[in-house]
Amino acid sequence: MQEIKIKFILNGEAVEVSALPSLTLLKLLRERLGLTGSKPGCERGECGACTVLLDGDPVNSCLILAPQVEGREVITIEGLADGEKLDPIQEAFISESAVQCGYCIPGMIISTKALLNRNRSLSRDEIKRAISGNLCRCTGYAKIIKAIEVAAEKAEESLKRKELSEEVIAEAGRLTTEASKAITDIRSNAEYRDEMAGLLLTRGLKDIFKS
Repeated sequence: MQEIKIKFILNGEAVEVSALPSLTLLKLLRERLGLTGSKPGCERGECGACTVLLDGDPVNSCLILAPQVEGREVITIEGLADGEKLDPIQEAFISESAVQCGYCIPGMIISTKALLNRNRSLSRDEIKRAISGNLCRCTGYAKIIKAIEVAAEKAEESLKRKELSEEVIAEAGRLTTEASKAITDIRSNAEYRDEMAGLLLTRGLKDIFKS
């Protein structure tokens, strides 16, 4: 079987890679692109350890064939952090001690990312449903659920701060525009007065010379 070229967006960057049509996205990521954050588990779509985002939706990369991502966007656990700064979800998992062996955590975090992208006001039942496809053999899920709740709270606070900042910037822009208009009006009035004074002076001089 001949390899084919596949072009897609991976963690915000355009990539082109050659692969067999039968290769799964999981193996493409790990073996061809060196991104080992997505873990092979059951490789039957049941454990969720290999979860990635495909066009924003969580999918089991072990069930997706490499050619299926042509022209699409894939985000893995490696794509969440901004340089040295972790994603708030990653920070919440650490602060709430939700990580034990860590094998399931990339998939858990990716599923959480998809969940919080859709909704930040979550009930525990919604959280449980969202991670129902991600199996953890170390914990009773209590700390994982708590970490997701903390991440949701932080995301909501961040959104409110962003909205407030945008409102402040918009108000500052409005006030600046009004101040600029007022200054322009003042200048225009001053120029008008100078013009009139010049006209009056000219007329006065003409009257003097006439007389």
